[in-house]
Amino acid sequence: MAVISALREPVLVIHGGAGTIDPATMTPEKERAYRDALSDSLRAGQQVLNAGGTAIDAVIGAVVSLEDCPLFNAGRGAVFTSDGRNELDASIMDGATRAAGAVAGVTCIRNPIRAAHAVMTRSRHVMLIGPGAEAFAAEQGLEAVEPAYFYTPERWAQLERARAEGRIEIDHDGATRAATDEKKFGTVGAVALDGHGNLAAATSTGGVTNKQWGRVGDSPIIGAGTWADNATCAVSGTGLGEAFMRCCAAHEVAALMKYKGLSLDAAVNEVATITVPANHGTGGLIAVDAAGHVSMRFSTTGMYRGVARGSVEPELAIYRD
Repeated sequence: MAVISALREPVLVIHGGAGTIDPATMTPEKERAYRDALSDSLRAGQQVLNAGGTAIDAVIGAVVSLEDCPLFNAGRGAVFTSDGRNELDASIMDGATRAAGAVAGVTCIRNPIRAAHAVMTRSRHVMLIGPGAEAFAAEQGLEAVEPAYFYTPERWAQLERARAEGRIEIDHDGATRAATDEKKFGTVGAVALDGHGNLAAATSTGGVTNKQWGRVGDSPIIGAGTWADNATCAVSGTGLGEAFMRCCAAHEVAALMKYKGLSLDAAVNEVATITVPANHGTGGLIAVDAAGHVSMRFSTTGMYRGVARGSVEPELAIYRD
């Protein structure tokens, strides 16, 4: 008689960006809006997992919720390039098979994470970019929108400030402060462990304000912003993409576990607080391993984040303490 392994308690972890997040300057209304959005995302993924769904479907559900929320720099509400466009990037990875998919520089796909999943499951490739990715998404029946759909007044104001000051603004919510005081990374992501013991990770972003058109960061790069492997962990990052790419941040977590025997939390902490800063970047990482251990580490003062285990009420956090 075949032995059926017991189902595991599913786990979902999300992030909505890390950076200089100061409770002294956060209004109660704004904090409530962020917490509500994080809760909606967690519940979307949690519902999938509790119904017996896969880790892949759970991270898609969680990230789509964040892409549709204008508070975050992904999908609707993404930041603008130097020429006033929204160029979106996303990736997804299945820990059971190491199958992966990504899109970069897309401008009219409502949910880039759905397009990344379509690349993974319906193409022979891992990454498609620009018009080619958009044409592929249209062929797959994914929802297209006019570029104006992604516009928000706050993001446009960010671009105008950055243009006037001749700089790239690496931030999250468009608060009207100098870049030296307000550095937030609004990339969103999710990692999950499903009841069958499989892991998955997904990441989506609009990049950085006033970036050169055609610039691509770490979010769609497998191993840099996203990684999943059942043998180790699933990871999603948020931060300065160039630094995350230089050290293959997401994969580095898995490598530290596999080759140095570090625990999940020790590996995430080393990459987030030592390796990434050593490569002239800041940001954070979320991760879950095959045993259901969770880690959320960052080198900034805060990170929008949350965890949902089984049917337990989700836990949310914004600040370091």
